[in-house]
Amino acid sequence: MNNILITSAGQRVSLVRAFQKEIRKVDKTGKVFTVDLNPILAPACHVSDGSKEICRVTDADYISKLLEICKNWEIKIIIPTIDTELIVLAENRELLLQNGIIPIISSEDFITKCRDKRIINEFFQENNIDIPQEVDKENVTFPMFIKPYDGSLSKDTFLIREASELTEYHFQNPKLMFMEYIDHDVYDEYTVDTYYDKNGELKCIVPRKRIFIRAGEVNKGVTSKNEIINYVKDNLSKIEGAVGCLTMQFFFHPIEKRIIAIEINSRFGGGYPLSYLAGANYPEWIIKEYIFNEEIPYFEDWEDNLLMLRYDDEVLVHNYEE
Repeated sequence: MNNILITSAGQRVSLVRAFQKEIRKVDKTGKVFTVDLNPILAPACHVSDGSKEICRVTDADYISKLLEICKNWEIKIIIPTIDTELIVLAENRELLLQNGIIPIISSEDFITKCRDKRIINEFFQENNIDIPQEVDKENVTFPMFIKPYDGSLSKDTFLIREASELTEYHFQNPKLMFMEYIDHDVYDEYTVDTYYDKNGELKCIVPRKRIFIRAGEVNKGVTSKNEIINYVKDNLSKIEGAVGCLTMQFFFHPIEKRIIAIEINSRFGGGYPLSYLAGANYPEWIIKEYIFNEEIPYFEDWEDNLLMLRYDDEVLVHNYEE
């Protein structure tokens, strides 16, 4: 069976539907299942072909429960969607492979780099990628931006415009990095959906401008064939250990053309459906690569200037009981 499992499905309705559409093009019996901490309250679990509750990824028996679910559903491919799952799946890659299950994840080493902003900054610099300049804690300049090296969802981030806004917490917390502030009124922010094949070779680059963000996820965005494409292609055409969809964050100065890298998330981002609808069909490529062992050619024929405007929709669950 060529069944697919999407973990921590939550609100990833579009991602589930994309994989359902693509697997059924090549295998009408193929199904897309989901797991979540609370599947009854996860919309994506209601549009999938079946869902189950699973414990937190940090629980000791997470992998054993995941393995049991995969065996019951005859899962061929696992698609993770949140950062905390990545390292756990990478650490257990061989166990999953031994059971005929392929987790679409980067190597443990590369995931570790992505999870630590200090290390990923070193990675960017080694590959001639510009980053925000570090601010000396003993000689601060304003404005500046403070963020934790292992943070996510904008937690513990601070825009500091003057000295009076600094506190002892900022200096005493060893996780906080003092960085150059990139002015959002001057720079455009882009998420770049890239696809790397199983050999770490770059196959697609889709910059999408983040016009409006809601709850940390793009709500309005537009694809753009701009200078970021060649910048990524020239400097990151191969990444050792990179696999599948990687979402890279950049700031771009539209006049000076300065491109500044912020981070890499080695998974599908919440805004990926825009790239999919523009023609960058990563679900299809994953199926071709990992189920049918096909090679993926470089692809750049996706739709430019495609605007996505998201809105709220409803999933109704009848006879719900708490």
